[in-house]
Amino acid sequence: YRCVVHTAGNLAELPLVSAEVLAGSAALVHPDGLDPQWLGDLPAALAVHEDSLANPIATLDLDRIEAVLTACRVAVADTGTIILDGEADQGRRAITLVPDTHVCVVLAAQVVHILPEAVDILAEHPVRAQTWISGPSATSDIELNRVEGVHGPRNLHVIIVG
Repeated sequence: YRCVVHTAGNLAELPLVSAEVLAGSAALVHPDGLDPQWLGDLPAALAVHEDSLANPIATLDLDRIEAVLTACRVAVADTGTIILDGEADQGRRAITLVPDTHVCVVLAAQVVHILPEAVDILAEHPVRAQTWISGPSATSDIELNRVEGVHGPRNLHVIIVG
């Protein structure tokens, strides 16, 4: 469902790929636990905001931010599903659901083959809130007209590293 996949050969290439993906955005939010090196080559015109549990950005302010950059906990090759579990590099659910564009970094080592493997990884932290992503937010009305961005980002960009 219209997910755009990008690749970076290694973590050193990630900031350049992120900058290319975010080139048209005016504002970006990222969780406070994100590796600062991932933000190294962002366009100078991009307003960058950090969100944390201690200093959360208000939802109305998030609505004015176009994009979010996060990590993930695990990704499933069989279904194309990416799962966040609220760790510090993934941030609060609000920052991944309000901006129109979600850029999610998936390390090749985080990709498992099938869903049961992902569930085993998620079981290590059973009380964390999870967000399962299988494409941009979408729904259909009673006439089966597809509407995107109803309950989450309209655009999903995945950067696979490694």
